[in-house]
Amino acid sequence: MTDPVAIAALALDAALGWPRALYVRIGHPIGIFARIISACERRWNRPQWSNGARRLAGIGTLAILLVIVIGGGLLLEYLASHWLGSYGWLAIALLAWPALAQRSLFEHVHPVARYLEKGDAEKARRAVSMIVGRDTQALDEPAIARAAIESLSESFCDGIAAPLFWLLVGGLPGIWAYKAINTADSLIGHKEEKWHAFGGAAARTDDLVNFVPARIAGALICMAGGGGWRIMLRDAGKHASPNAGWTEAAMAGALGLRLAGPLSYDGISHDKPWIGDGDERAAPLDIDHALKVYLRACAILWVLAAIIQWRF
Repeated sequence: MTDPVAIAALALDAALGWPRALYVRIGHPIGIFARIISACERRWNRPQWSNGARRLAGIGTLAILLVIVIGGGLLLEYLASHWLGSYGWLAIALLAWPALAQRSLFEHVHPVARYLEKGDAEKARRAVSMIVGRDTQALDEPAIARAAIESLSESFCDGIAAPLFWLLVGGLPGIWAYKAINTADSLIGHKEEKWHAFGGAAARTDDLVNFVPARIAGALICMAGGGGWRIMLRDAGKHASPNAGWTEAAMAGALGLRLAGPLSYDGISHDKPWIGDGDERAAPLDIDHALKVYLRACAILWVLAAIIQWRF
């Protein structure tokens, strides 16, 4: 890929995000993936089936999704190049744009700090509940701030670094295949009995496709934050995910905070280990600091993408 597809897609996302007017009219492509996954899950994830049969059904669901997505991506790339010639890369950039989430992530995290600054913990809880899966009703202000920072650091990989990586590696089919796998993991890749067998393939594939991007993203956060390397290398393995711990530990080290720790999902407490050596009493200023680190890390990604596309 020698055309500036990645830079154009990043620029569109940074400037526009995914506009609400578009979302209202046509939704988002991820919604298509969700409908395919949900249809397969309703049909094939049957409790009376054996775990082996449900695992095969989960593999089949992921295979169907990827055949549709990769085949569609290849077809759209071909049509863009065939119909638009040397300007086909512009169409490919437009089609890749919705898979990135730089602006959206910033716009979801930034209000949490503003509400906390105003002393409105209830609105801050509602804002942070939009970006985390944990229970938020009982979170105090430091826990709300930590949740926002943790989501920002983890989503830097899932929403920006990993999609960009797969765009550079595999073009339009690559970026949307990644998003399809990531969506499948978020919907069915859970450890609960209902999902464990059926969603196992989605969870393991998501771990695989995030392996390299997560480590790159963690290094970028350390570079952007001027430190955090020791904490990242020491504490990345404390996270339940083999990948999410890299960006979270990098951010904890860069900010001098302790992140993660005990939390609750669906009313069930989980005694998770702390990540980092600092104070767990995060404040709105820490969210602002994290956002500055995030923006600098995004800027470094732009530079790397430009070098890769124009040099290699």
